[in-house]
Amino acid sequence: MEQRGCDARRARGYLVGCVVAVLLWSGASEQIRYSISEEVNEGTVVGNIAKDLGLDKSTLKERTYRIVSSAMEPFFHVNQNDGVLYVSRKIDREEVCERSSTCLINLKTVLENPLEVHYVGVEVLDINDHSPLFFEKEKTLEISESVLPGARIPLQAARDPDGGIFSVQQYKLSPNAHFRLEVKDKGEDGKIPILIVQKSLDREAVGIHSLVLTAVDGGKPPKSGEINILVNVLDVNDNAPVFSQEIYSVLLNENAPVGTTVLQLNATDLDDGPNGEVVYSFSNSVNQRLIDLFDINTSTGEIIVKDSIDYEKKNNYEIEIQASDKGLAPLATQKSVIIKIVDINDNAPEIEVTSFSRSIPENSRTGTIVALISVNDLDSGLNGKVICTVGDNVIFALSPSLQDNMYSLVTKSPLDRERQSQYIITVYAKDAGQPSLSSKKTISVVVSDVNDNSPEFSLSPYTFYVTEANEPGASVFSVRAFDRDETDNALISYHILRDGSKHNKVTPFLNINSESGDILALKSFDFESLKTFQFQVVASDSGTPSLSSNVTVNVFILDQNDNAPVILYPVSSNGSAEGVEQVPRNVNAGHLVTKVRAYDADIGYNGWLLFSLQEVTDHSLFGLDRYTGQIRTLRSFTETDEAEHKLVILVKDNGNVSLSATATVMVKVVEPKEAFAAADVKSATKDEEDNNVTFYLMITLGSVSTLFLISIIVLVAMQCSKSTDYTSKYIQEPNYDGTLCHSIQYRSGEKRYMLVGPRMSIGSTIVPGSHANTLMLPDRRTPGERPEQM
Repeated sequence: MEQRGCDARRARGYLVGCVVAVLLWSGASEQIRYSISEEVNEGTVVGNIAKDLGLDKSTLKERTYRIVSSAMEPFFHVNQNDGVLYVSRKIDREEVCERSSTCLINLKTVLENPLEVHYVGVEVLDINDHSPLFFEKEKTLEISESVLPGARIPLQAARDPDGGIFSVQQYKLSPNAHFRLEVKDKGEDGKIPILIVQKSLDREAVGIHSLVLTAVDGGKPPKSGEINILVNVLDVNDNAPVFSQEIYSVLLNENAPVGTTVLQLNATDLDDGPNGEVVYSFSNSVNQRLIDLFDINTSTGEIIVKDSIDYEKKNNYEIEIQASDKGLAPLATQKSVIIKIVDINDNAPEIEVTSFSRSIPENSRTGTIVALISVNDLDSGLNGKVICTVGDNVIFALSPSLQDNMYSLVTKSPLDRERQSQYIITVYAKDAGQPSLSSKKTISVVVSDVNDNSPEFSLSPYTFYVTEANEPGASVFSVRAFDRDETDNALISYHILRDGSKHNKVTPFLNINSESGDILALKSFDFESLKTFQFQVVASDSGTPSLSSNVTVNVFILDQNDNAPVILYPVSSNGSAEGVEQVPRNVNAGHLVTKVRAYDADIGYNGWLLFSLQEVTDHSLFGLDRYTGQIRTLRSFTETDEAEHKLVILVKDNGNVSLSATATVMVKVVEPKEAFAAADVKSATKDEEDNNVTFYLMITLGSVSTLFLISIIVLVAMQCSKSTDYTSKYIQEPNYDGTLCHSIQYRSGEKRYMLVGPRMSIGSTIVPGSHANTLMLPDRRTPGERPEQM
């Protein structure tokens, strides 16, 4: 704030002073002058202005005696009490009056009331407080060795801030036989040193000259400054590069990796600088193929592999290398480099199949040529020597040819397409290099088919069970054969062997699908008239010549419940199942009244008959055995019992759909005398009836016996022709008591089967799908026990 107030007062003072100066010019007085040295301390007395101007000291303060200055920090100030001028701060003459011979500072002092202006001059005297100074500590000069004596090279002048005699007065050069110094005075610009060549330069003798230039001022004692001057003598390009060897020859392995250093050349140049810097390159005579394979480092002279080196393409190379310097007029030298390629076992043998039969018949003779094979290795020497073999194969072998590296692939044992239809043959080729290289080639040989196999049936013989009353024209069973050959040789057709024999009367009613082997029956079979038959099927292939085989087919007709029971007794004269029996009134309980006899042409469950009373007048009087058909009295007759009783007996089989018949027996209760009389008459009649029954029974038993013998013969033949656990047994039901029955028991695999008549053994079971004609018996044999004849 004080500073701002002072500035304001000064501004107003200047304004008033200007007005007063215009009105009262006579108020200004003469100027006085002082002198002081630079760098004096603060507070140093410059002079007594009041005394020198004759001013009244007592009024200085009242009249505000002061120095008028625009500087923020003035160099001087005046004391208002005594009028003495003092130094306010240190004064640097070189800063205030740079490059001026006389440094004068003008001061303006002012008195008010009345206004007076006095000018005071203060001369700042120089002192030797600075040494000469070069801008650089070291200077490098490049002078060609071909420069002539007398050449002038201006040097950098030193600078001294002091003036007058204290500035740079002279220069000195360190002693040197080749150079001298000359100083040129440029007045206000000072003295300029000049370096003069006074003797021819020789770079080979002395390449660098070191000089010291000293600048000295005029002070007492004098001050000085130095600069180091390095003179580099530049070479003249008068020497060509020289290689270190007369002959360059090197061995290089083929397949050397890209970037491998083949050889490093070394050439030197006695010149200096660019004239002595050697640059390596391929000569202009080198063709592009070598440039593609090799490269050269222009600085180090290293020849480097640029691309793949293959001995098989070329085993040596000669490259012309040029070494040149970097002079303005470059000098160059050429040198040949011979690169010999060393063979490496880098090529595996090549296998070529020149002739090849892709397919050979399986009946080809031993020694048949399958293919001609040639092997080749691009390497040389042992690396190119090849041994050819075939893999572990007992069928084919390699046979050397008269021509080198040629082989024949031949068969050495018989072929069988059915055992192996295709062979994958591997041919190996291995060279003798270290390490050894090998290759392999796979050949696929197909063995073509020859019709050498007859068709084979999946079973021999075939045994089928056909239910009677089959649908005519429908497929009843089928046979299948296969042929180990292929294509037409395995294309099978079927036909039934019809030899016209009178024993084979069924074959005319059979037909077979020639392609599928399905056999159709052209008529329905009736178990009661035909129980089994046999025929042969022939399977032929389509080869040339055709081969065939036959198989025996055994067919068993299975019974169905298609016959109703037939009442054999009682039978009336008109053929109806009715009869009259007389029973004495005095018989006891259990008396046999009569026996109903019946027959069913079916077998098994279908022929197993059961008897039951369908209608009876008195249930307490008569009883009927359900298995034998015997009618017996349950109690004795009483007087109250009726004299005539009607019994209706129902006879039915055990088929799935049961069939039945009925017989009517009229029982008359008579007195004992009447019963005896009637017995004689009846005896004669009964003898005749018994004769008829005996005839029917003989026919039935004969049929059963014939069937029994045929079955034994067929099943024994089957057992002998087949190793399967297959037995046939025939058993006669011991409980035959009036109805015809028989059973056929056989084994197939783990199951036992039985065809039974009306009576069956307890514990038998029906096999599902057998239509209740075939029973499966539990196997009560111990493991390993063979079946026995029952």
